Amino acid sequence: MKVRARMNSGVSVVNKVGSIALNEARCIALAAQGFSSSQTLASAADIGRAIRQLGVVQIDSVNVLVRSHYLPLYSRYGSYSRELLDETAYSREQRDLFEYWGHEASLLPIESYPLFRWRMQEALNGKGVWSGIARFGRERTEFIATVLQQIRERGPLGVSDLQEGGKRSGGWWGWSDGKRALEWLFWTGAITTVTRRKFERVYDLAERAVPQRWYAAPVPSAADSQRALIEHAARSLGVATMGDLADYFRLKLAVAKERIAELVEERVLQPVRVEGWPPLAYMPVEIQRSPNIAAHALLSPFDSLVWERDRTERLFDFHYRIEIYTPEHKRKHGYYVLPFLFGNELVARVDLKSDRPNATLRVIAVHAEPGRMSDGTAVVLAGELQKLAQWLGLAKVVVGRRGNFSKALRAKLLAARF
Repeated sequence: MKVRARMNSGVSVVNKVGSIALNEARCIALAAQGFSSSQTLASAADIGRAIRQLGVVQIDSVNVLVRSHYLPLYSRYGSYSRELLDETAYSREQRDLFEYWGHEASLLPIESYPLFRWRMQEALNGKGVWSGIARFGRERTEFIATVLQQIRERGPLGVSDLQEGGKRSGGWWGWSDGKRALEWLFWTGAITTVTRRKFERVYDLAERAVPQRWYAAPVPSAADSQRALIEHAARSLGVATMGDLADYFRLKLAVAKERIAELVEERVLQPVRVEGWPPLAYMPVEIQRSPNIAAHALLSPFDSLVWERDRTERLFDFHYRIEIYTPEHKRKHGYYVLPFLFGNELVARVDLKSDRPNATLRVIAVHAEPGRMSDGTAVVLAGELQKLAQWLGLAKVVVGRRGNFSKALRAKLLAARF
């Protein structure tokens, strides 16, 4: 199963190895990621189309602001119904997405399901699986079979529903045997997520949960699947190095190198030099060449625009690291820090928290990048925070005193009387 880009109006065909300016690379990347669209997400079909453009949306458990997988669509298209995304992912009648290991735990378009069968098969052989889960899969086959049988007989189950092995053995990562069995079965494709209860996965047999059109579809070879994933990554990134393309769907670099060479030979991808980038980059031969992007958005730390930190630094001159797992006294910018995109630059870092009991969006800290924030940018950021609060059902925005731009931002919000 291969994916091919289609020619359309406004598309430029690149015929030879060339060079592009960094600013143009930014604009191509932003357009490829959906930041030039004026689309609104009013239906499940709209959400499906938006996620197909990205190819993958990462899921993360941290809920200090809102679950991360809800944010990428908001950042690109503005306010939409989170319940609609849940319906698109988990409704048996309208299921258009599925969960699997795409880029970490991810939501993926349902038609991508056959492209991950090779990864499921590798997992059965103990490849590409966390070592502890792979060992459990080898050593506890009888127990895993009983867990699978429970799901077969009883229907969709979460770990807390299991008749045995559901009790956790310790702290956050103290997984129970039942949890390990479910994760093994999930990784190998025997089961899949059908819904979530307070973020806990509820699983059913893949043969029952995945639409038959895709579950029973012909399974491409590993090489064909990897080529399709690399091609999709290239379309979703716009312009990207070999490492960027490999990282998007978590392919091994050696595998990505072979697939990219094949796609270049087939004239699907085109090598290109990007100003200031030491590695060679690649673009789809049929690529949307975009004018300047006038986007402004707060980005999840797990947004596909910024999740590969070396690329973020190359593309935006923005050194970004997640500090969630850093001890509080060692954090530089905060716990849950969202980069702020303005135009085609990342201009600030905003540490945010939803204080739900007090219906308040708390801006814990705001750090502006040197020379990138202006009075006008502060006004736009203040407006974005107001809109974010409204989308989250919060009544007000309160700015703390941490960061080199908190005072200026607080003044703009006070002036707006929000």
